[in-house]
Amino acid sequence: MKVTIFNKQLPIAIGCDHAGFECKEAIRKLLSAAGWEVDDKGTYSHASVDYPDFAHPVAEMVASGKAAAGVLVCGSGNGVCMTANKHEGVRAALCWNEEIAILARQHNNANIICVPSRFVSNEVADRMVDAFLSSPFEGGRHERRVEKISKFEHEVI
Repeated sequence: MKVTIFNKQLPIAIGCDHAGFECKEAIRKLLSAAGWEVDDKGTYSHASVDYPDFAHPVAEMVASGKAAAGVLVCGSGNGVCMTANKHEGVRAALCWNEEIAILARQHNNANIICVPSRFVSNEVADRMVDAFLSSPFEGGRHERRVEKISKFEHEVI
């Protein structure tokens, strides 16, 4: 795993539904091997579950500053991403390749990566998480845009 820009004094929060279980387990092992403390919010099997039950705890850890970043996995990645983005201060990004993971960090200052386990291999997921955790936010012109995410002020253009 590459060098991270996230605070390794804090854990990485991770969670999934049943469709993402195998992928989450592979990512958890990668993170642990790289020296991360991993706070695994489940699920812990292939038994059918509801993804919000696992996405909300991961998002809350990130939003509260108790986790350096988060990783969420479900079949499409959409359900966990939508759920996580309900939390103030969370910028969850649905990623399907390394380039998108890097851009989510560089341009959007994403703090949770969402992985679509039915559409990427575990190897691609591992590379995406590695790229996500090692990519810094570029700031600059992107800072203004990121600040506007949490403030809705409609202006007709």
